[in-house]
Amino acid sequence: MVTKTEIEIHDSTNIFKVLSDFPEQVKQAVEIGNNISIDMDISGIKNIIITGLGGSAIGGDLLRSYLQYEINIPVQQNRNYYLPHYADENTLVIASSYSGETEETISAYNDAKSKGCKIVCISSGGRLSVMAENDGNYVIKVPRGYQPRCALAFSFFTMLKLFIRLKFIPERDRDIQGVIELASERSMQYGNYSEASNSAVNIAEHLHGKIPIIYSSNDLLDVVNLRWRGQFAENSKTLAFGNYFPELNHNEIVGWQENSEFLRNFALIYLLDREDNPRIVKRQKITKEILEPYRGMDIEVESEGTSKLERIFDLVYLGDWISFYLAVINKTDPAPIEKINILKNKLMES
Repeated sequence: MVTKTEIEIHDSTNIFKVLSDFPEQVKQAVEIGNNISIDMDISGIKNIIITGLGGSAIGGDLLRSYLQYEINIPVQQNRNYYLPHYADENTLVIASSYSGETEETISAYNDAKSKGCKIVCISSGGRLSVMAENDGNYVIKVPRGYQPRCALAFSFFTMLKLFIRLKFIPERDRDIQGVIELASERSMQYGNYSEASNSAVNIAEHLHGKIPIIYSSNDLLDVVNLRWRGQFAENSKTLAFGNYFPELNHNEIVGWQENSEFLRNFALIYLLDREDNPRIVKRQKITKEILEPYRGMDIEVESEGTSKLERIFDLVYLGDWISFYLAVINKTDPAPIEKINILKNKLMES
């Protein structure tokens, strides 16, 4: 049961307000993007590499997924200390680190510099910003004070506006406005935790005591799938797993056979979109029938909205709220990331 008292007890940093204010964060990110001043010759650019980790990477991943069927040059998300060997002076590298202190991103930035890549950084400050400014590279500054996973609008919409500014893609003000309007409606709906029809609360309650397994298409919703898993881990402090159609039909579906006593603890979540390939829709239906005797429960969630951009963020936003409410139901604070901090401290010691 989600109550005001339970939220006040467990939500030490008021993530509830951060989630509620997401539409305003989108507006602010768009304004930052509209004010980007950059003079860069992109005529020779043959590929784009977005390098970042965790909450700072997911915006780039969403952009890659969103644009994959319309942008004319390859876009790759890099989550490593180094860039691929092909990166060179014809590569645009976007280094995204909200804190500006991510060691992998700083390493990849230095690798990009050594390879002669064109570089743009997105950060709230830190060493990355200082390095980039000293090197004469472009830095898009975003506001401080958020956890990286809670600053998604700043990592995504500033990057989207950068792509528009550099003329990789045409303007899409109408789609962005649609995201703001739909998110504003959802903010009212999901923020009303006492409303019986609140799907974010209802799904969170169903997931209590279960392990989420998220299945989606590998087209529009692959990164939404990844975002949900990350938010369950960081906010709800619960493991979540996932896979994509059609690949999972060639291997993972067979794994739902042994250990039946454990499989009952799994909640299968199907993320759906109206533009899913018709053969994927058929695969989803058949897979659901095959796995029904094994899983603990099925939950189907279909995106809503007019444009692809609206539908992507409709599901992203829902997943964020579900993970928050599941944290409250789990009687845990969604903010702390203790194990990540322990890891970082031990890495610093070594």
